[in-house]
Amino acid sequence: MVGIVSYGTYIPRYRIKVEEIARIWGENAEVIKNGLGVEQKSVPSFDEDTATIAVEAGREALKRAKIDPKKIGAVFVGSESHPYAVKPTGTIVAEALGVGNDYFCADLEFACKAGTTAMQICYAMVKAGMIEYGIAIGADTSQSRPGDPLEYTAGAGGACFIIGKDCIAEIEGTFSFASDTPDFWRREGKPYPSHGGRFTGQPAYFRHIVGATQGLLDKLGLKPSDFAYAVFHQPNGKFPMRVAKMLGFTKEQLKQGLVVRYIGNTYSGSSMIGLASVLDVAKPGDRILLTSFGSGAGSDAFSFIVTDKIEDFERNPTVFEKIKSCEYVDYGMYVKLRRKIRFG
Repeated sequence: MVGIVSYGTYIPRYRIKVEEIARIWGENAEVIKNGLGVEQKSVPSFDEDTATIAVEAGREALKRAKIDPKKIGAVFVGSESHPYAVKPTGTIVAEALGVGNDYFCADLEFACKAGTTAMQICYAMVKAGMIEYGIAIGADTSQSRPGDPLEYTAGAGGACFIIGKDCIAEIEGTFSFASDTPDFWRREGKPYPSHGGRFTGQPAYFRHIVGATQGLLDKLGLKPSDFAYAVFHQPNGKFPMRVAKMLGFTKEQLKQGLVVRYIGNTYSGSSMIGLASVLDVAKPGDRILLTSFGSGAGSDAFSFIVTDKIEDFERNPTVFEKIKSCEYVDYGMYVKLRRKIRFG
């Protein structure tokens, strides 16, 4: 039995409301909130980046797991906002967590699904007997050009999952679906991403989420009603609800994991924070679906079965407790924190 041994999350304390961003650009906040299904987003402070977010999430996961960090045999960090172009985030994280020197390590990048790919790699390595435990992290400080619609949703946060055999949630199966689809990208040296309009919806998000999810259901012989919870990648609040309906899942199955309304799209952390929120309340025997999505494009789907060990697992503070612990900033402070004013 291989699966999730422990998990941890980190969400920056600062928030900015949709109303505040809309005020600056002269737009209708209610229309935007209803259209995107987002009320506010998280904002990283001056001293927070992908590495610090990953470290905080990792520390919480290790503390909850009560295992010696030196038993970690692999550290993979998935992000599209690694702080260095040439220097791994993974080694920074491993050093801060006290992992030692005997471990596999790599930074991963596949837009918003790099963290779930890290989970698949750790799962395979544990299953193959190469390592006892592996750390898989998805974390981002998402970028958005001032005035771009992405500015309403591009948030910050991350999640860490320790994969091993003594697990609170067994990985029943996983399935991936990918293609070369130019829906979203950021060129080397450019501060903000671009998106390819007509490729964003059906050809990218919906095609890949449906392809991966249906592939997993067919592989395992399952149907939507077999799951207590479902988590899909959350670029906004509308897309997950729409794809859930397409696949036959209900609003109730999505509700607990749908955190985008309160923290925005945390990119590589998005579906993983959603999964953590579900694990905060899950009971033994619950089956959980997770399907990520990364532009470019691809999706990873997982089926988890919660084990009896969840009952003795420390789950506080929960994701929603962290969401509620916040401080709001105005647009001026937001611009300053995100270093959006550039000279030269």
